[in-house]
Amino acid sequence: MRPWFAKQLTLKPAMKESLSALRIDKWLWAARFFKTRSVAVAAIDGGKVRLNGEHTKSSREVKPGDEVDLMIGDTRWVVQVRGINALRRPAPEARLMYEETPDSLARRTREAEMRKLAPAPGADLKGRPTKRAGRLIRGFGRD
Repeated sequence: MRPWFAKQLTLKPAMKESLSALRIDKWLWAARFFKTRSVAVAAIDGGKVRLNGEHTKSSREVKPGDEVDLMIGDTRWVVQVRGINALRRPAPEARLMYEETPDSLARRTREAEMRKLAPAPGADLKGRPTKRAGRLIRGFGRD
C-alpha cells in the first residue's frame, strides 16, 4: 500500500495525435512568434498577419504548406508552415514548426545590418528626458 501523498502520475502527450490544422492565433503562439495568444489576436486583427497572401481572422485554420506573412515591430517574416502543435514547446522545438523563406531571411539580415550601420536618430535615447534635458528642449522654441 502506498502512502496517501504518493499519487499516480499520468503523463500527457506533447502533441495531439496527428493534428491536421490549428487556429492561426494558437499556431503563432505555439511557434513563439508572440508571447500570448491575446497579443497574437491583436496582431491578426490589426492586419499584421496574412495567410497565403490574404488578410485573415484569428479563427482561420493553418495547415502544413501554408505561407504566413507577419510583421512584428519593424521586422517582416515570411514563413512556410511545416508542422502543427497545439502546445507551446521550447524554442528549438518551436522552430521546427516553420521554415523561413530565403528571401525573408536575406531581407531580415540586410535590415539588421542597416540598423547596425546607420541607427535611426534617437534610437539610443531611452525613457524620459532628465530635468536638465527637458529645460533645454523647451528652450529651443523660445528663440
